[in-house]
Amino acid sequence: MSKIIQVETKNTNYPIHIKNGLRFSWASIIISYLRGHKVVVITDENVAPLYGAFLINQLEELGIDASIYLIAPGETSKSLLNYESISTKLIEANITRSDLIVALGGGVVGDLTGFVAATLLRGIDFIQIPTSLLAQIDSSVGGKVAVNLPIGKNLLGSFYHPKAVLIDPEVLKTLDKRVLADGMGEVIKYACIKDKEFFSLLSNSNLDLISDIFEDIIARCCQIKADIVKRDEKESSERMLLNFGHTLGHVIESYYGYSKYTHGEAVGLGMLMIIEIGESLGLTQKRSYDRVKQLMTRYNLPTDYPKMDKEKMLKIIAHDKKSLGKTINTIYIDKIGSSFIKPTELNVLLKIV
Repeated sequence: MSKIIQVETKNTNYPIHIKNGLRFSWASIIISYLRGHKVVVITDENVAPLYGAFLINQLEELGIDASIYLIAPGETSKSLLNYESISTKLIEANITRSDLIVALGGGVVGDLTGFVAATLLRGIDFIQIPTSLLAQIDSSVGGKVAVNLPIGKNLLGSFYHPKAVLIDPEVLKTLDKRVLADGMGEVIKYACIKDKEFFSLLSNSNLDLISDIFEDIIARCCQIKADIVKRDEKESSERMLLNFGHTLGHVIESYYGYSKYTHGEAVGLGMLMIIEIGESLGLTQKRSYDRVKQLMTRYNLPTDYPKMDKEKMLKIIAHDKKSLGKTINTIYIDKIGSSFIKPTELNVLLKIV
């Protein structure tokens, strides 16, 4: 059954389409947003063989001038080098501001493509077609686009919303278990910060059974995010709650060069660390750590903290966008389903390591 969730802000309003089998209608939806003649699809080398030619053929059958550009899979592709390369190729292909860019892939493809769309020719329309669980429930929604710098993650970015988000949960069937688990890290985040009933639902499911209710899970996460973005588009207050687990999660990712842990795995570990700190400070209800750890284990997420040097961690965390100098805006849960923001000294956060 088709679900449509509207993302509304002061300056924009766009739909998130969620439907099993939506991939067969991708092109017809895309051309409804095309003001010019060209559609450029940006995807990675893993997704291209599965859905790249499939989408290009759909568009060409409708008489659209369609082309495709590939990047290597993985977080390291979200770089200035790829940003420059794609932008140059699009200019050489004579793309105009009335044409359309499509991000077909996971969070890396969506973030990079969105940043290209936001900045090239001062803004080109784009559409998100997320193909990973993490991208479907989080990164494709809300308009945050960015690339990484060697010194830190997402340090060059903007708020630039797509014209639409097209989600087909059935494409998740091609993902391996680790990539699905990666997305479940962010799903658990939503339950922790906003929805105790959702947490209970996840606690009584597993990855083998959850595929039957992916439409509902994706829709619930997207609705939570859409509601938050409506109230706080530019992350000045409530939207910061969506960063639960991300401060230390980004440190873990950066520390290991974005190669040892996936984003969802790192965020999950970051959540556990913050919950443990919160319990030790009397900010978080006791046994929250045990409950979240048990849920992460159920969905094949790592729970053992990595060993890291505190001085190197301090250098990484100092570049976090939420940093206030010697303190950093930190997201805690007071109990499952309820969260808040509290500035915390950096040495308090690093005691957990």
